[in-house]
Amino acid sequence: MKKMIALITAVIIATTMVGCTESERVSYNISEEADNFNVFRRVVVVNTISDKILFELDGYFSIKVDNEDKQLEITCETAEGVYKKHFIGLSKTVAYTVEDLSGADVDKYHYEIHYLPEGNVIDFKFKESR
Repeated sequence: MKKMIALITAVIIATTMVGCTESERVSYNISEEADNFNVFRRVVVVNTISDKILFELDGYFSIKVDNEDKQLEITCETAEGVYKKHFIGLSKTVAYTVEDLSGADVDKYHYEIHYLPEGNVIDFKFKESR
């Protein structure tokens, strides 16, 4: 049963990826690498009226914009298995940038699916061949 679910899910994802452009696949893969704490980045938050930097963070982090609460939610990996979360309020006078400092080694034909049933990790790796 688990194999059947995995196969169906893989087919669905593979068919949805077919319509993507090359840049969309690469962008998606880079975002996934960054969200998995594999890309060294910098976020800078600036007061747009005074041009003063309010917050700067360099490291391995995942960033999410929460429009409902008007904030950035940044989760940092500070050591193996150690994480910290930061919240930055957004307003009309606050702007931010996120810069990729290390670059990501991604393959435009590669993606991974991770299932976490009951704490067990099952990895699936697919490559599209031409």
